[in-house]
Amino acid sequence: MWFQGNLHAEPLKVGSKRFTESYLLGEIVSQTLAAQGVPAVHRQGLGNTAILATALQQGQIDLYPEYTGTIVRELLKRESLEDAQAPLAQINAWLKPLGLKAAIPLGFNNSYALAMREADAARRGIATISELAAKASQGTTALRPGLSHEFIARADGWPALQHAYGLTLKPGNGLDHGLAYQALAGGQVDLIDVYTTDAQLARQAVRVLRDDRRFFPRYDAVLLMRAGVDDGPLQGLTGRLSEARMIQLNAAAELEGRPFADVARGFLQSSVPTAAAAPPQGFTARLLAPDLATLLAQHLALVLGSLALAVALAVPLGIAAYRLPRLAGPLMAVVGLLQTLPSLALLAFLIALFGRIGFVPALLALFVYALLPIVRNTHAGLQGVPAALPQAALALGLTPGQTLRAIELPLALPTLMAGVKTAAVTNVGTATVAAFVGAGGLGERIVAGLAVNDTSLMLAGALPAAVLAVAVQLVFDALERRATRPHNRRDESPHPGI
Repeated sequence: MWFQGNLHAEPLKVGSKRFTESYLLGEIVSQTLAAQGVPAVHRQGLGNTAILATALQQGQIDLYPEYTGTIVRELLKRESLEDAQAPLAQINAWLKPLGLKAAIPLGFNNSYALAMREADAARRGIATISELAAKASQGTTALRPGLSHEFIARADGWPALQHAYGLTLKPGNGLDHGLAYQALAGGQVDLIDVYTTDAQLARQAVRVLRDDRRFFPRYDAVLLMRAGVDDGPLQGLTGRLSEARMIQLNAAAELEGRPFADVARGFLQSSVPTAAAAPPQGFTARLLAPDLATLLAQHLALVLGSLALAVALAVPLGIAAYRLPRLAGPLMAVVGLLQTLPSLALLAFLIALFGRIGFVPALLALFVYALLPIVRNTHAGLQGVPAALPQAALALGLTPGQTLRAIELPLALPTLMAGVKTAAVTNVGTATVAAFVGAGGLGERIVAGLAVNDTSLMLAGALPAAVLAVAVQLVFDALERRATRPHNRRDESPHPGI
């Protein structure tokens, strides 16, 4: 790890959140470190503030782009306007007990804001958040909010904004930030939360409502890092990004479809936008990009690792349910309940439990989802064995264990294998959510595409996942046929004894 006074070969791990600007800043930081001779790896799109902060404090990442207002209100839980406007030196004094520091002010402020369609805002006479609150309280304005999940939940988001302005609007269902502008333009929602450096603000007819009570603090972009990280190699980024420049970079990635790494490289190599930007990649190029083999390997590791763990536990549990009928009902109820847990909620719980993001919580979440079909099919397969066969085996002197291994499990194997196949195919699809916590896999492309509303990029991740699911099913179909094929070919001969 590249810490002050202690240089080692292990690369710095740079994190980023799940929206365009954070992806870009993460790439800019990673490439800057590499150019300074500091090995770095970008773990992109890890999730929201809470996940990134946990990863930082647990050492899963070393630094990531953050904003001063978020640090003060969301991480340090300081609510006053004075605290929210504190200088960087004061913020670092508050961060010191946490083993963190904020450095490298990048030069721009990216605040939260609320936005409406320009035509609707003009027709209803709404230019400020106070006017929005007044119209909503009079019942004269029926608006459908489409707010991001993080904005609805965070301390400096919707709940505090409601209190500050007396807003009576209900937040409605959460909407991913990458889809918000499209939903607004399509008339599916009427009010969204935006970042003031969003690329779409310059391209769509939207009105950003003025924060006339100055509720939102400044969100100056900085790098939040562990206290021991040497920020010297990154000092060249200080003050280099204006709000206008950040909007241009966001537009290059989000609206022109250029890869995050290419946009970051262009920025670092030139202080002005390149006139001859590389054309957007076609679908085939994105599908067969160099990262495909790595993402496939990560995806398979998650699926096969979780499947192996599930088989090791679920088969004995299925046998126990068969041998102890009183146990069957409660056991099936428990594994069935585990199957109903929302995947992101389970991942959040496992991150909190183990204090880390990445492969381990994702593997354990998939293991939990694989239990039910294997337990159920093991139990059902054993129940389907004719009772006379194990009774005859016991009468001939075989022990219960020998009877299970030699007669019952072989006869139950086709049903058991069907359960394993179901778990494997299901986990291929479910494993895409692992990208939300930095575990890699084909979900990386889906999450990145969702962040910039890029259907082509999402399909470049979804299509290989679908092909992998079909391939896994075919492999298990072949294993099932082999398991059920008669082992003694002489039994099929029309001449017994030959």
